[in-house]
Amino acid sequence: MKNQLDVVTLGEAMMMFVATQTGELHEVESFVRRAAGAELNVAIGLSRLGLKSGWISRLGNDSFGRFIQATLDKEQVDTQCVTVDSDYPTGFQLKSKALNGTDPTVEYFRKGSAASHLDLTDFNDDYFLSARHLHLSGVAAALSATSYQLSLHAAKWMRKAGKTLSFDPNLRPSLWKSEQEMISQLNQLAFQANWVLPGLKEGKILTGFDKPEAIADFYLSHGVEAVVIKTGEQGAYYKTLDNQQGVVPAIVVKNVIDTVGAGDGFAVGVISALLEGLSLPQAIDRGNFIGARAIQVIGDSEGLPTKLQLQQEMASLSSSILSETC
Repeated sequence: MKNQLDVVTLGEAMMMFVATQTGELHEVESFVRRAAGAELNVAIGLSRLGLKSGWISRLGNDSFGRFIQATLDKEQVDTQCVTVDSDYPTGFQLKSKALNGTDPTVEYFRKGSAASHLDLTDFNDDYFLSARHLHLSGVAAALSATSYQLSLHAAKWMRKAGKTLSFDPNLRPSLWKSEQEMISQLNQLAFQANWVLPGLKEGKILTGFDKPEAIADFYLSHGVEAVVIKTGEQGAYYKTLDNQQGVVPAIVVKNVIDTVGAGDGFAVGVISALLEGLSLPQAIDRGNFIGARAIQVIGDSEGLPTKLQLQQEMASLSSSILSETC
């Protein structure tokens, strides 16, 4: 492949229409358009931080697909392995304007989308081999049986090739036939990963355990090297295979605008920092910061910072905390 990549990911991108006024979606008259998708957000966030990211998917041969492609080009995300599919459309979603930090209402129109037809033919050995890290989420795995097969094949292939893997469960129960199937198949993906990044509620569902340490131990016992559990306002708990553990405090956010995309921002922070050689607590601190930044704007990726913004804002935050403690 032409360029070496730092990170490759795969999944579905959707056209997102975000309401510009509050109220029920059927009453809203004005929307702004955005590109959305968990893995897409991570690819964009990593690219903004100076890492070379590649994204694999299928887009419809339609205006939605062309908008998403243009967004990726602008963000300098590599799309050599994105297929334009003339048989199936690009999915889309409608999102309400939330108030006071509440979760917005989201309606999805993705059944039969181009991305749901991802399969093993979308796996390119050379392309994956050109990357040093693979990031997967439970969204791509939930799209269809063939998309799950692609995710699992990619995970096993990259692990065998000596690459690192991260996995964000990103549960979408409505896309699975049953909760039992969701748990079984997502855990099979998680067991391939070096770093697993669930939310506390997700961890409880996937493992059956209530406490962060027990959730972490479940994955560590299956060969995962580090588990980071997002615990909301408390920050994040982590535990590693060599028994390092701790809690990294959250960043206090006074004005929450839109909670969607916080987990993707967290993943961007953790992955980028670990690939740069920072310690796990430092990586989680960056993840907390970017996740907090993401929920202060409308849209899934608008709050993801550039490398310069990250450096300046984290330095400013550190100075502010230091002055308050002196």
